[in-house]
Amino acid sequence: MNDTTLAVGDAAPDFTAATDTGSVSLADLRGRKVILYFYPAAMTPGCTTEACDFRDSLSALQAAGYEVVGISKDSPTKLAKFREKEGLTFTLVSDEDLAIQHAYGAWGEKSLYGKLVNGSIRSTVVVDEAGLVALAQYNVKATGHVAKLRRDLGID
Repeated sequence: MNDTTLAVGDAAPDFTAATDTGSVSLADLRGRKVILYFYPAAMTPGCTTEACDFRDSLSALQAAGYEVVGISKDSPTKLAKFREKEGLTFTLVSDEDLAIQHAYGAWGEKSLYGKLVNGSIRSTVVVDEAGLVALAQYNVKATGHVAKLRRDLGID
């Protein structure tokens, strides 16, 4: 586990980053609740499952006042292909220099097929309207995570 993980009440690190459709800044989303989810790589089986679960839950999440932002080290071009292939309708952020993942504790040592490697740690951080961390979950499972997150947030 990375030693820079965030906890409830911490100020969420601000960022401005490229997306597949332009750019986004966390400051621009202030006043809204934001679900930032970090995933290793677009178009891989687990990441596709998780992205599609967010897509399929998006209307319920938005009805409860949440914006969803997916963040990976993929290029904007690859994110555009991922969006098109899977019909994704939420923001996809390109963090090619890993600055956002480092700031959020979503990059670090993890076990991959029994070997310790540095990489993206599948994580979700919920930021409240004031820019504070409302929930931080690390090493989440791709399958079933969105359903668990909805339960944790009290969203049917």
